[in-house]
Amino acid sequence: MTDVLDGWEIGEFSSANLTYPTYRRGSGPGIVIIHEIPGITPLVTDFANQVVDRGFTVVMPSLTGTPGKSPSVIYASVELTKVCIAKEFTTFALNQTSPVVSWLRALARDLHSQIGGAGVGALGMCFSGGFVLGMMVDDIMLAPVVSQPSLPFPVSKKRGANLDLSPDDAAVVAQRAADGCQVLGLRYSGDKFTGDRFSTLRELLGDSFLAAELPSAKRFDHSVLTEHRDDESVERVLDFFQEKLLT
Repeated sequence: MTDVLDGWEIGEFSSANLTYPTYRRGSGPGIVIIHEIPGITPLVTDFANQVVDRGFTVVMPSLTGTPGKSPSVIYASVELTKVCIAKEFTTFALNQTSPVVSWLRALARDLHSQIGGAGVGALGMCFSGGFVLGMMVDDIMLAPVVSQPSLPFPVSKKRGANLDLSPDDAAVVAQRAADGCQVLGLRYSGDKFTGDRFSTLRELLGDSFLAAELPSAKRFDHSVLTEHRDDESVERVLDFFQEKLLT
């Protein structure tokens, strides 16, 4: 294990015919933080440590890449290619929930069963951003955060507006939003990877969608909480978790 992950307990979780490594740290209500491409980088871990410091138990599944490894163009390209061909992720298909979401839902339920309390939170970034919407099918998901959601990859306008959800799951998510479950969404305004998904999220979730759309300072701003970090957005996420799970 690399130094950046010192203090994190390494584990493994199996469900839905899938098995992935997990990294766990902290105490308090549970939050699942799902990394972006290429994997659990030092800056993803830095953000997760801030969540831990606010009084939460964080579990980070490792879905791609080498945990603790710093990002590079080559590293990201290799892992992006793996994601594109892996059957666990619906990278181009429309109106389907990625199979890995069933695994993530089981992981969240397992975490909640160990810790108890009212419920759990989750945050996804980039290719994993929309996974959190699928996790809302379970009513224990009380604090969902969607950061720069990028699946299905926006190779067309239609795909750029799609939420990576099956019609049945979308209906449940819409009902949960109507019942008061708020979703925090973050993106840079010029980020082409997120397409027009925020418009779709507004239609699906109504007033329960709390959108934070940040002006792009650079052409390739994308990772709101890590590589292109916006400090105010980090604080907003931490406050959202506290509001939903600690009050």
